Amino acid sequence: MSAELVGVWRLEAFHDVDEAGLPIGDGPLGPAPEGMLVYTRDGHVSVSMMPTAPGPGPTYMGYAGDWRVAGGQVVHHIRISSRPDWIGVEQTRDAELDGDVLTVRATREVDAAPRRRVLVWRRAGSHGRER
Repeated sequence: MSAELVGVWRLEAFHDVDEAGLPIGDGPLGPAPEGMLVYTRDGHVSVSMMPTAPGPGPTYMGYAGDWRVAGGQVVHHIRISSRPDWIGVEQTRDAELDGDVLTVRATREVDAAPRRRVLVWRRAGSHGRER
């Protein structure tokens, strides 16, 4: 799967989900977040995400580092981040690629409880235009 991930991806959805996989509320970055994910061929990753409407949550989330595929999962080794507690951390995500749609699932600790998160990315077209 590694070669298929190389490129630029635009965020389509970012939700917390319940046990049945159904979205809970608007998601951590609101109802219509913007985001960009970049995987380079030589193993670098960069992620930037933000809400498009003002709200009580974070105004920007971003990190960069290295990436690899291991056992069908994508592993990000974070080197810089808007969250200092993520620096030096490896985050493992389940990833499913269906054509130009990449669905990423992970469980994160939020308010001392596990929270299942789903991010849906679509491959960006050339020169920043959507296909």
